[in-house]
Amino acid sequence: MKKFTTRSAQETAHLGEIFAKDCRLGDVIAFFGGMGMGKTTFMKGLVKGLGISADVTSPTFSLVNEYRGAEKVLYHFDMYRINTWEDLYSTGFFDYLDTDAVLACEWSENIENALPEGCIYIRFSQGKNETERVIEIGKGEEFDENIGD
Repeated sequence: MKKFTTRSAQETAHLGEIFAKDCRLGDVIAFFGGMGMGKTTFMKGLVKGLGISADVTSPTFSLVNEYRGAEKVLYHFDMYRINTWEDLYSTGFFDYLDTDAVLACEWSENIENALPEGCIYIRFSQGKNETERVIEIGKGEEFDENIGD
């Protein structure tokens, strides 16, 4: 697991842009963290880093936004309102897993049992002040075993 500290929204977006360089088609990225912790800000950098020009917004009401570039596609899910398996199926989430795109899911706490093996976990939390964020990135068991280190 890797741990980063950002001190502004710009730094959080920049970290997303850097992170995008290691993303591959078919990756599933699960975001964990409360309201206002920088998930959508990180997404803005991720989209830019994937070479996609788009106005990134949280898909709270649409449940999924599609960002399409010349070479890559990213599906951005918001699982905030997902409470049951039926809710999750209604999003089409499982169908998107079979695409050749990057999937990024905010509020993955709500679908943790449905996340595929090899999923990339990113946990956002408050740092020492209002603008500081601690961002931890890892995969599956590696992430769970090392959380809090």
